[in-house]
Amino acid sequence: MPRYRLTIEYDGTPYCGWQRQDNATSVQQTIETAVFKFCGEHTAIGAAGRTDSGVHAFGQTAHLDLSKDWSATKVRDALNAHLLAAEETVYILNVEKVPDRFDARFSALGRHYLYRIVNRRTPLALEANRAWWVSKRLDADVMQEAAQLLIGTHDFTTFRSSQCQSKSPVKTLARLDVTRCGELIEVRASARSFLHNQVRSLVGSIADVGCGRWSHDDLLAALAKRDRKACGVVAPAHGLYMIGADYSPIL
Repeated sequence: MPRYRLTIEYDGTPYCGWQRQDNATSVQQTIETAVFKFCGEHTAIGAAGRTDSGVHAFGQTAHLDLSKDWSATKVRDALNAHLLAAEETVYILNVEKVPDRFDARFSALGRHYLYRIVNRRTPLALEANRAWWVSKRLDADVMQEAAQLLIGTHDFTTFRSSQCQSKSPVKTLARLDVTRCGELIEVRASARSFLHNQVRSLVGSIADVGCGRWSHDDLLAALAKRDRKACGVVAPAHGLYMIGADYSPIL
């Protein structure tokens, strides 16, 4: 049974998140419906990251098994045709055949996220649901300094959802970088894996530092408390984008 690796782009605004749910439309369900319309197969697809409601993706990775050996180009174009006809905001950027042992989730060596903040006095019109609007001035240099305090292996209990199902709160954060270009602040985060809501929690807390509500010492104290109640503001979902996952070239 051929296995395909899919690279997916989506606007998460109308969806309940990646994972299929009984009472709402998910990104996973949307693609699986397109697969059924294409070839009549009911199949479950797995993803590198189970993004939440409202979260977007430039480069989500998923894998798909089909009984017929279709060309990768045919799978991509057929799925996109059905997604376009259904007026979805999910599209397949690339499809390639991979060995059966490839798993979008468990084969991933790293995951990368982007968080976008528009920092200005005026509310957002074109960027609504695409970025977090923060009207109070943020010092991106101070945010960058704070972010570096969180790099490395830590118990991130403070910065994960109370509903997080990860067996351990200990994660190794490889990158958390803050840059500013005009009114746009971007935060880029990389790790092998993340806790539920970890990126949004980290972004919100370093924004607290950037606006002067917290000091660097306050951020470190919150980390050390290992208590969700010590977390700062949690940044909204609509500013977050999954931008890619890393895999070994030898599968």
